[in-house]
Amino acid sequence: MKRHIFILSDGTGTTGEMVVQAALTQFQDAHTTIHRVREVRTAAQVDKILRKVQKIRGMVVYTSVMPEVRKAVLTGGRRYAVPTIDILGPVLGRLTDFLERSPSAQPGLFKGLDEAYFERIEAINFAIKHDDGMRPADLPRADLILVGVSRTSKTPVSIYLSYRGWRVANVPIVMDSDLPKQLYDFDPQRVIGLTMRPERLQKIRQARADNYKMDLPSYTDLEAIRQEVRYSEKLFRKQGWQHFDVTLRSIEEVGAAVQEMAGEHLRR
Repeated sequence: MKRHIFILSDGTGTTGEMVVQAALTQFQDAHTTIHRVREVRTAAQVDKILRKVQKIRGMVVYTSVMPEVRKAVLTGGRRYAVPTIDILGPVLGRLTDFLERSPSAQPGLFKGLDEAYFERIEAINFAIKHDDGMRPADLPRADLILVGVSRTSKTPVSIYLSYRGWRVANVPIVMDSDLPKQLYDFDPQRVIGLTMRPERLQKIRQARADNYKMDLPSYTDLEAIRQEVRYSEKLFRKQGWQHFDVTLRSIEEVGAAVQEMAGEHLRR
């Protein structure tokens, strides 16, 4: 039997839906439909919704900062025998006691956080979809592009920066292979090259080759790696791309350095 859960909110309802979805992962065999009802701000709206929920024997989860709305859901739920769960009410009550001040009860204040959350998710998806030179036609949409030879931390740094809301693409540099033309048309101040000492890079590549049982001698050959690194650094200088040596640097260090290098040229 399918169960209906209604998320009532004086804002977007994102918070309530996230909480319910998280809880539902513990009930994998349950069949549920979630209905998000936004901008519920009057007792009349609550009464109308509860009547509908009663007819299909549903349940209400609500996230309202408005005391009158929370009271209407509570009393209406009892009147219509509709089960209800107040997510924000208990938290607001405890915070009121702890902070010794009353909440503003102003709906919609969380909207900015909701938007920031979705922007971050979009940035993460962008980084994943534009990893290792994929979808070069989309490069103009990036906030930042990382370039470098294989195993110079381009992917983890891209993901790290995407968690901070930047749309980051990364493009591999391969000797005797052309780079996407869109890269040359991109703002050079927002293209950052990553490089590494050849001896360290050889160790990383050898570990990867051993792990995946790869038989690619040129991939782990020290002299070949030296040529790759020299080639990439020459390209950085020619194109006016700033670059950073990631040898023995943490992802956090590299990410911070990249943001500092791009500076005011980064855009949200």
